[in-house]
Amino acid sequence: MPIHAVLVFESTNHGNILVLDGVIQVAERDEFAYQEMLTHLALNSHPNPKRVLVVGGGDGGVLREIVKHECVEEAILVEIDDVVLDVASKYLPNMSSAFKHPKVTVNVGDGFKYLEDISKETDDSKKFDVIITDSSDPEGPAQQLFQQSFYKLLYNALSENGIASCQVSENEWLNLDLIRDLKTSCKLVFPVVEYSYTCVPTYTSGQLGLFVCSKDPNLDVKKPLRVWDEETEESINKYYNKEMHEASFVLPTWARDKLK
Repeated sequence: MPIHAVLVFESTNHGNILVLDGVIQVAERDEFAYQEMLTHLALNSHPNPKRVLVVGGGDGGVLREIVKHECVEEAILVEIDDVVLDVASKYLPNMSSAFKHPKVTVNVGDGFKYLEDISKETDDSKKFDVIITDSSDPEGPAQQLFQQSFYKLLYNALSENGIASCQVSENEWLNLDLIRDLKTSCKLVFPVVEYSYTCVPTYTSGQLGLFVCSKDPNLDVKKPLRVWDEETEESINKYYNKEMHEASFVLPTWARDKLK
């Protein structure tokens, strides 16, 4: 039984659009700006990400970006709603193209419960180098993914010096107080929490916020540890590049000061 009310429609100039519970999630025209930044900010901040977990992300866009990294040996997606997976496979073929990639495993289940189980593992090799949460807005079942208890699960499910990337739903123009409160909760768990944003015209106000969190207190996630050569970068990405990586953390003065 679906968790979400799922709708896909063909638009005039944005391609197919996925809507969950009345809220636009992705449009084919600009989805890459979100998927690339949510993925590559985290993976390129890690020196050698081999195991990657995606919580949510049933449209497949994040998986598509993860498998661009040759160092990744295993990518697991946990999506609570199998209807989203089916709809993406049928109507968003470019985004869902990695579902059948040999490095990818797709599970239907509760991401929160999955993280609980992984966080109890004593073998660090069974944990994840990078975890990406690609959820809907903090309402209904997704609400638990925006709380301190969830950040603790992320921390404990990560391997040593692991990195988490989370969509924060809001941007500084709409609800800076919420971003500040979420960052405060996250900072009680992770020593490094940085707020970034990407520009996606389909979303309200044209921006979407992201957190990049590290277990390594000395890591500067604002600067990529790994980079593609320029030719490769231009051939595989439309939005992300090493300059955009650094620039996405630069905030206007009033927002920067409030989030300190």
